[in-house]
Amino acid sequence: MSYLSVSTWSLHRLLGPLRWTVWNANAGTFETRIQEQPEIHTLLELPGEAAKRGYAAVEICHFHFPSTEEAYLSQLGEAFADAGVSLDTLLLDYGDLTSQEERRAAADLALAKRWIDVASACGAKQIRIVAGEALPTDEEALRRSAAALLELAAYGETCRVRVVTENFKPLTSTGSSASRLLELTEQRIGFITDFGNYKGETKYEDIALTTPHSVSVHAKAIFNERGVPDEAEFRQCLDAVLQTGFDGAYVLIYDGPGDMWEGLERVRRIVEPYLRRG
Repeated sequence: MSYLSVSTWSLHRLLGPLRWTVWNANAGTFETRIQEQPEIHTLLELPGEAAKRGYAAVEICHFHFPSTEEAYLSQLGEAFADAGVSLDTLLLDYGDLTSQEERRAAADLALAKRWIDVASACGAKQIRIVAGEALPTDEEALRRSAAALLELAAYGETCRVRVVTENFKPLTSTGSSASRLLELTEQRIGFITDFGNYKGETKYEDIALTTPHSVSVHAKAIFNERGVPDEAEFRQCLDAVLQTGFDGAYVLIYDGPGDMWEGLERVRRIVEPYLRRG
């Protein structure tokens, strides 16, 4: 059965400050830059809110964690268990596994392992790691990324967290490069297909190419200035998924103006008929 999930990115104006990770090349270290946002819901309250609104799962962006202390992560896991909502994926939005700068590459790999530990401690099933910033036609970069992802996958297996990647950032921005990466990792790495991250004439072919290998699809529409989705285009994306027999999480994405929960409902109305009920 497929099911509805929601990304915390779709609620980023409601969940408090965003804590962006950035690389300081001069210092050779990471920095956290805080972007203030209203806190209508705490992250601990989110599972209950999601359950109340009929979502079976949530994906959490790493910049929404107010703490990575063990006690807090335990509380978060308990909040999901109490609400009966699955914490499917921790989305690590930082990292470049294709960096040729040795210090940066080593630091990014170590940071990814720390976030795998976080995912394990709060009960996330998977962690999404960015494959890399290199061009999708760079075979050597694809090989570097595959080697790093396999190392992370082996680490994740020790704490029962599956490593997945996504068509996010340049390296996996085409269906062919994403497929090549999955081939190089011998299918040990899962995938997320994001509608909005494929571009151009091959967009729907690319969606159909990677969806069969995906644990979830990010159901992201094109919105006008009023936050209304382009329904015809969105249905083309959903039809491309449907033809693959996909049977996983449809993660609703809304980043338009106005109330974010209301925006999600406009997306949900279109997506729900595509769910496979078993």
